[in-house]
Formats: sequence, structure tokens, C-alpha cells
Amino acid sequence: MSADVIDYKIIGDDLQGVIITLDPGEAVMAEAGAMMYMQDGITMQTTLDPNSEGHGLFTKLVGAGKRMLAGESFFITLFGNAATARRDVAFSAPVPGKIFVADLKQWGGELIAQKDGFLCAARGTNLDIAFTKKIGAGFFGGEGFILQRFSGDGLVFLHACGALVQMDLKPGEQLRVDTGCLVALQNTVDYDIQMVPGIKTALFGGEGLFFVQLTGPGRVILQTLPFSRLADRIVASAPSMRGRRREEGSVLGGLGSLIDGNQ
Repeated sequence: MSADVIDYKIIGDDLQGVIITLDPGEAVMAEAGAMMYMQDGITMQTTLDPNSEGHGLFTKLVGAGKRMLAGESFFITLFGNAATARRDVAFSAPVPGKIFVADLKQWGGELIAQKDGFLCAARGTNLDIAFTKKIGAGFFGGEGFILQRFSGDGLVFLHACGALVQMDLKPGEQLRVDTGCLVALQNTVDYDIQMVPGIKTALFGGEGLFFVQLTGPGRVILQTLPFSRLADRIVASAPSMRGRRREEGSVLGGLGSLIDGNQ
């Protein structure tokens, strides 16, 4: 099944969204809860079978279970244009950062991505799970043993935290990456987990015990700020978690907290 050919526009800078323009009869599938707005004429349908492949209930449930394993919702929401003119539907990312647009035709028909990264895709795109090639990558990788696989010939929209970095690895070229910074890669790239060498470096280097080793050839997309890293900093600084408020060093910091009711 060929994917619908959809038009889009990325809006925003660090808190991005995407406006999808659908011709009559076209549709886009999205992660539950990602919709920002839709114009009159756009219909919304929650389904287990977004591409209408006609499989039995058991097969549909298996597919839904795979989506849950990959960090997505059990159901997929399908937004279709039932009007007689072009209509817009918009989606926004749940974290501050960028939206990455992948044309699967330019990725060799398949893209492997981090779990929780799916935002939306043209109807006709196949969503599945991808097991990493080595067990070590599964148990210790920041992206987990299960990644997402998108296949077909349409557009896929992924969200990432921070800025995006694209790198093209040559055959045999290796790149070591923080486990949470990997966003997407071509299926030609080998993905493995390596332990940080040296006990002192592993324990006190501040980079964790493991990193991802990527071996080319193929294209790799990285993010500058894993959301888990941002969340850790927020929790560590929260007064309710005994974190310290950063009061810019003012001697009035504590008094100001009492006045505004934060202590």
C-alpha cells in the first residue's frame, strides 16, 4: 500500500509543531494526544488498523501490543479529510525540541527510531517494532531493547528534545554516542552497546556506564538534549524533592521563597 502524499509546514523554533494539509480523501495517523487543532471537515477515528489492512482481531491486537512495547499508545488516531477542499490538521510535540521529518523513500524505505519518538505519519506507513541486533544493546541501551521501525514510501514525523544533528557514516566508520541522544538511524547502521572503559571514568565521569557504538554505513540522527536528562535536572532542582532553587546567588533568595509561598 502506497502512503498518501501529504503537504506539511513546520511551525515554531524550539517548541515545534507541524501543520499537515490534506487533500480530499487523504489521511494522516498520529500518536494519541498529539493533535493541536483541526479544521472543519477533518474527521477523527481511533483504530487498531490505521491502514485498513483487513486483518483479524488477533493480528490487530498483536500490532497494538507492539506499539505499546515501543512506547506508543494502544490505539492509533486517524485524521482524514472528508471535505471537498483541502483542510489542515496540526500536531505538536510533547517535549521542547525539534520535529524531524523523514521521507522514507530517501531512507531506503525503512527507518529505525527511538521509542516514544513517533508524532505522526502519512496513512499507508507501516509501524512496527525493531529488536536490536545484540542482547547487550537491549538490556543496557538508553533506548531499550525495542526500537520502532517505520517502513513504506511516505513521510514520518518524529519529535526530539533539543536540537537535531545529522551524520552520514562511511562504511566501517564508528561513532560513540550517549545512549539517550540517538533519535533515528538507517537499518544499514550497526547498533551496539559498549561499556565505558575504566572504573573511575565509568563511575565518576558523569556520562553513565554505557554508550552506543554505531558503525556505518548509513545516516544517523542525534538529539542534543535527551528528555530524561532534562527531567533529572528539573527533579534535582525542585524544592519538593529537596533540590536547591537557583536564586541567582541573592541573599534574598530564601526570603523571596517565603514571600511567594514556595517554602
